Amino acid sequence: MGNEIMFSPIASREQISAIISQQIEEAILSKKYLPGSKLPSENELCEQFGVSRTSVREALGTLEAQGLIVIHKGKGMFVNKLSSETVTNSIQKYLIHRTDRNYVMDLVHARQILEPAIAYYAALNHNHDDISRMKENIKMLTECDGGYLELANLDSLFHLHLARASRNRIMPLLLDPIHKLIPEVKSTVYETVDDAKDSALIWHQKILDAVIEGNAQAAKSAMEEHLKIAEEHAERMLKAQKSDAK
Repeated sequence: MGNEIMFSPIASREQISAIISQQIEEAILSKKYLPGSKLPSENELCEQFGVSRTSVREALGTLEAQGLIVIHKGKGMFVNKLSSETVTNSIQKYLIHRTDRNYVMDLVHARQILEPAIAYYAALNHNHDDISRMKENIKMLTECDGGYLELANLDSLFHLHLARASRNRIMPLLLDPIHKLIPEVKSTVYETVDDAKDSALIWHQKILDAVIEGNAQAAKSAMEEHLKIAEEHAERMLKAQKSDAK
């Protein structure tokens, strides 16, 4: 792009960094800057926007956290080459920084909205490899004698395999950042609720059986029941934490 002036000075002094990040984001999404291309330097951005270096740095930090740009010290700032990992990581960062410590039930309810439909479509659209991955996951969860975090990670992985089996490319992107937050919560559930592992194994197998049979409604119903029990377990875990804090 050379020294072409892409941005104009900001008249309002309110929320300056937000305005800067929004304008740069719009330039990227409209492909004025293509993936891999270099952005103007901090000094050039300060001059184009007519603002201080502090405001520009705050805006660039926001864009980097969103996964839209990458900053290489000594080399400059570049438009990120977006991938599914970039997208899910940026959503995960947002959830971590924008939600308080009481997000446990929000996670459960978000899953109750998304995952029954995922199970439904997985029953219709799965292939042999999907079934093999889920069978292996259940086997690993059954045999797992590691810590609670390992159990939680295996538990979450089953649901991600199911999302991929739905053959809807949006579903794994939506579910992955949610499930990256779950192990911290789920490991505490496994520690607190004695029958949590047995329950997970029972319902994962019921969901998988329905998927194998191609029975979409049965898969959906099994997931609904599984997540209803997950909600009860989360409530028991939160109640135990509250009791311990007294």
